[in-house]
Amino acid sequence: MKAPIKKYVPFNELNIADRKWPSKKITKAPIWCSVDLRDGNQALVTPMQMEEKLLLFKTLLDIGFKEIEVGFPSASDTEFEIIRTLIEQNYIPDDVTVQVLVQARPELIKRTFEAVKGAKNVIVHFYNSTSALQRKVVFKEEKAGIIKIAVDGAKLIHQLTKEEVANSGMNIRYEYSPESFTGTEMDFAVEICEAVMDVLEATEEHPVILNLPSTVEMSTPNTYADQIEYFCSKLKNRKAATISLHPHNDRGTGVAATELALMAGGDRVEGTLFGNGERTGNVDIVTLALNMYTQNIDPKLDFSNIREIKEVCEKVTKMRVHERHPYAGELVFTAFSGSHQDAIRKGFEYMANTKSPYWEVPYLPINPADVNREYEPVIRINSQSGKGGAAFVLQQAVGYHLPKEMHPEFGNVVKAAADAFGDELSSIQIVELFNKEYVDFKGVYSLGKHKVYEESDSTDEETHTHFEGTVAVKGVTTEISGIGNGPIDAFFNALQAIGVEGYEFINYHEHAISRGSDSKAISYIELKVPGDGHIFGIGIASNINLASILGVLNAINRAIEQKLGDSGKTKGEIKKERKAKKAM
Repeated sequence: MKAPIKKYVPFNELNIADRKWPSKKITKAPIWCSVDLRDGNQALVTPMQMEEKLLLFKTLLDIGFKEIEVGFPSASDTEFEIIRTLIEQNYIPDDVTVQVLVQARPELIKRTFEAVKGAKNVIVHFYNSTSALQRKVVFKEEKAGIIKIAVDGAKLIHQLTKEEVANSGMNIRYEYSPESFTGTEMDFAVEICEAVMDVLEATEEHPVILNLPSTVEMSTPNTYADQIEYFCSKLKNRKAATISLHPHNDRGTGVAATELALMAGGDRVEGTLFGNGERTGNVDIVTLALNMYTQNIDPKLDFSNIREIKEVCEKVTKMRVHERHPYAGELVFTAFSGSHQDAIRKGFEYMANTKSPYWEVPYLPINPADVNREYEPVIRINSQSGKGGAAFVLQQAVGYHLPKEMHPEFGNVVKAAADAFGDELSSIQIVELFNKEYVDFKGVYSLGKHKVYEESDSTDEETHTHFEGTVAVKGVTTEISGIGNGPIDAFFNALQAIGVEGYEFINYHEHAISRGSDSKAISYIELKVPGDGHIFGIGIASNINLASILGVLNAINRAIEQKLGDSGKTKGEIKKERKAKKAM
């Protein structure tokens, strides 16, 4: 890409020596106004039809919006009819204000007032462009001419408002936007807004909404904040104005610009769900609101059913919410990285063990359950995943709590499968891998009839555990018995009768995996194999002693399958091999 050299004009920074906003904090939610039905709709390839607009309007009400810009009624008959439908069919609750947009042109203003007849609460939002570039290129007007357009529009709106209020008692509020505010000289923006406020007779009891849009985002977020703070400090009747922010996202920093501008004095935010809007979009209210939520600020909007809200937006806009979209994307509560998976798993364990009143899970800034997301898909597995991720999925899917020492072994099994598969593995696939590798594994040895009992020895006055039963070795059943200080030790000693020697018990874990009359236990047995290395075995049974014994046998069978030891041979076969070696 060639360097732009001098093609583009850099934005001008404001020289504010004593700016206050950097030390401020957002402590409460702003007044929210959704512009999905107007600003968002005009940006769609296929604009919403009546049914779609009604569905989205209802969704916005369910979320909790009290101010909703419903359209640009003077723009087309379709826009006009949609607003009439909302009013005439009583879709608008009494505590909700509908907002309508209009250019500061007489014929359009009159048409707009016709459109809102019969409504209870209305914001008439009028605008004209004020930036130096628009004045030069589009309007070819000096500042005085631009002020006259705004003032003339304000006069007509004020007159029509008085007539309508006298006739119907409608509650009408005013909103004025110096469109392309961020490209306007700040002193001129203050001048034109003060002129409009004077005409509309703004007071602290009846403030005018001054909407200061970043119509095209053209600077870093801190500059927008400087502009808002400067404007607020210079406006002569600040208490008679509600400062509204309407940022776009051309530089990809719309959310940051809005947050800083709220710190700088903004009272109100106009935006859309998931940032739909012209070019790169409007500011994303979902992200803004949930950012506040993570800071213990009530956003006054309900996104607890974020998945359903996303589905509605995708349906009516015919656009996809990106998988990495904050809070709502399919993958934002998902970790593929091994180190991330391990930290998340430990975070959940910490929360469960400590009963912490705070949300303290690494890599997850919000509890997925708070937005009706599930824990199960939080960790997903592919070839990049670590040893702890697969263990977490098993815990969530089937309740198996693999000991930490077992994570590398099973993690390698999963990693190999993911490499071969070439894609991520589902929780079902991971459970199937575990069952195939451990639970359903059939090896050289299988347990037959058996019993485990304790018996006191009169000679040493100690209680010993006895194992008696049969083990099939390559299909041949052999009776075995052994005595030890517990079921596992007794079984180990019994196995010596069929030549299974050299294994050492390392570790043992067990827990229940179901409750009630059909409850079962799972045991995790770690053995050191003859020669070198170690291996795990799994046993599942309704009796914990049996689960342990099956775990030992499972580990030995797996060791033989993986050629980790020289067992699996009968005692006679081992003796023959030893004799053959001596004869050589």
